Amino acid sequence: MAAAARKNWFAIWISIGVVVALVAVAGLVVWMNATASGPGSTPESSSINTETGAIAVGEGEGTLDTYVDFMCPICGQFEEAYGPSIEGLVDDGTITLNIHPISILDRASQGTKFSTRSASAMYCVADANPDAALPFLQAMFANQPDENSSGLTDDQMVAIAEGVGVTDAADCITSGRYMKFVTSITPKTPVAPGSTGIGTPTIAVNGEVIANSSLPEPADLATLFQ
Repeated sequence: MAAAARKNWFAIWISIGVVVALVAVAGLVVWMNATASGPGSTPESSSINTETGAIAVGEGEGTLDTYVDFMCPICGQFEEAYGPSIEGLVDDGTITLNIHPISILDRASQGTKFSTRSASAMYCVADANPDAALPFLQAMFANQPDENSSGLTDDQMVAIAEGVGVTDAADCITSGRYMKFVTSITPKTPVAPGSTGIGTPTIAVNGEVIANSSLPEPADLATLFQ
């Protein structure tokens, strides 16, 4: 009973972080809606839903959707805490993980548009080799740059992709092939309960968006799908 009552302080913290980012995000979404004239090039892999932007990993009956920005430090904290549990649920067939790389923090990369470039790179990797999508996400967060830095270069992201076995995505990554797609898909991010605008990380369990503060401890993540 004591364990059940224990507060998940990490979940509460990331929930607070999402709220803090909302004001800036709201302005960014307005800008994106005003400037995006279409999705541009769209990924072609069957693992990618071009309507929702989801990159599907695994084949489990349950679904876990994660909306992340590779510049978002709280997303990095989320991956560090929950990533191993999520991977375990994918591997044992419990869930299908739907990764949504989005861009809300270009303002925090000194003009390099790192959030949009990195999300595009994620689609490049998933397009080239769907099995490398999750390893690439993990490697990107393992090498996550500081917020308000210039972020990773295209060549650094190419090297990360090659490190997870994807050697034919360099042109896609360096050309920013899916940047316009990222810009068009980001405003479709759902709003978490208690929030007034989109933020990251946003989590949906079996299609229902939940508050980050309601997440169980990482070791108990499977309880959401029972």
